[in-house]
Amino acid sequence: MSFFTSEYTCKLDAKGRLVLPARFKAALPEVSGNQLVIGHGFDPCLVLYPTVEFKKIEARISSLSEFDPENRRLQRAFFNSHTEVELDGTGRFLIPKKALAYAQLEKEAILIGIGKKVEVWSPALYAQYMTDSPDEYSELVQKKLGNEQ
Repeated sequence: MSFFTSEYTCKLDAKGRLVLPARFKAALPEVSGNQLVIGHGFDPCLVLYPTVEFKKIEARISSLSEFDPENRRLQRAFFNSHTEVELDGTGRFLIPKKALAYAQLEKEAILIGIGKKVEVWSPALYAQYMTDSPDEYSELVQKKLGNEQ
């Protein structure tokens, strides 16, 4: 099972390729090999999944009834916004132009490990969405986890 944590700032090359940080590459499950799936996140970022993790989500979305118009819209939006990418010999992968535009990525990207996946953010957008205040962070933990901690 893959597990990603931490934050890395990475440069994009002129072709839109990004080098996956060594720690993230080391966390990839062997069954995924050099294959990853990248797609639009729910926030204005990209989400990078090891293939094995993406297949779990893909199975859930594919199993929705095609007879429900809402399900079809979800399936269409989800599968249209995800694509397979492959790490080359130097650990780079190409981010599709549509995905670069969606996440407003230009010269730099911030990669955030969040458990089973990695988010790819524009530094400017990430600064808007990140919780930097210890008090706000504490409130979120209390609200979402309650007394579990």
